Amino acid sequence: MSASLPPAAAPFLGFARLLRRHAFAIAPEQITGFMQAITLLGPRSINDIREAALATLAPSPDRRSEFEAHFRAYFYGDAKPSIEGEEDDETRIKDDRGTREEEDPARRQEKGGELSSATEQLSSRDFQRDADGLGQFRRKLSAALPVRRSFRTARTRSHGTLDLRRSLSEIVSADGDIPSPLLRRREAVPRKLLLLIDVSGSMKLHTADYLKLAHAAVQGADRAEVFTFGTRLTRITSALRIRDREQALARAAALVDDWDGGTRMGPTLLAFLSVPHFSAFARGACLVMLSDALERGDHADLETAMRRLSARASRLSLATPLAGDPRFRPATSALRAILPVLDDLVDGSSLKGLTDFILSLGRHAPAADSIWKRVS
Repeated sequence: MSASLPPAAAPFLGFARLLRRHAFAIAPEQITGFMQAITLLGPRSINDIREAALATLAPSPDRRSEFEAHFRAYFYGDAKPSIEGEEDDETRIKDDRGTREEEDPARRQEKGGELSSATEQLSSRDFQRDADGLGQFRRKLSAALPVRRSFRTARTRSHGTLDLRRSLSEIVSADGDIPSPLLRRREAVPRKLLLLIDVSGSMKLHTADYLKLAHAAVQGADRAEVFTFGTRLTRITSALRIRDREQALARAAALVDDWDGGTRMGPTLLAFLSVPHFSAFARGACLVMLSDALERGDHADLETAMRRLSARASRLSLATPLAGDPRFRPATSALRAILPVLDDLVDGSSLKGLTDFILSLGRHAPAADSIWKRVS
């Protein structure tokens, strides 16, 4: 896009890219609209550029002050804005269809939190095949997922609506005789399954099982997507489409760079939402997050991201291995903040429990908030 633009347009394109790097959800069509709006306005002043950006890039009300700070820093040369909740390191996003050019992030020293930390630590992981009984889960998954009514229709003999076009065609071909009415009804299709897997150090004991579960889900469901997150976001769906599990997990292990490192859950989920191609996977999906939700520091980004995911997904579930302890209660500030937007908060400490839960997604269940209030 930038190669075909005149040099004078480069600063405006650069501003849009700056906002996307800071997790603003901006689609390519909005950037095109921004450039067109500037063309129509002249512009006669810097305020015209600001108004065009507000109208086309449409920052949400809760991020308006952050938008204004970035605008002044970029166009007026003010100091780089200090935004509450912003991480020192930019969240890297990696799609398994290709990699992006990345820079070595600065390490940040923190006190405490032996297992849960925001410090990035890059390492590799090797998986071996073992028997775990996921074959039955793979075979049952497609039929067990909840369904939605598609806009596509199919012919039916009963319980449908009149197919007027085909009925009129039949009348004409029958020289005016009125045949039996022809009917159509909307098809029912399974909802998408989206798995977000925490690969940080605090989840080290469960990551291998979660990846095996993800491979079975991709093999068993027509539309399943899998991402890993820690200090980076990586899409590994294509790797898991390899039928042989050992090869698939080896390919996934090579794709993910942040095994067993720190976690920046809120910023990483906001990065997921900032990429339109990724956030579209969550629309109308059954979203299952496999994480302990141990967010370090301020949890404002996590709460914002979970609210946005809840608005997009048909069902938002958090499976945490901490719930395997009978004494577990959602008592951390982060869990208390996101509990009202969760449909499910379940035990993620065993493969058997996880597969049973995913196979039950098609059945109605009380909201997580009401269940855990009774337990507490």
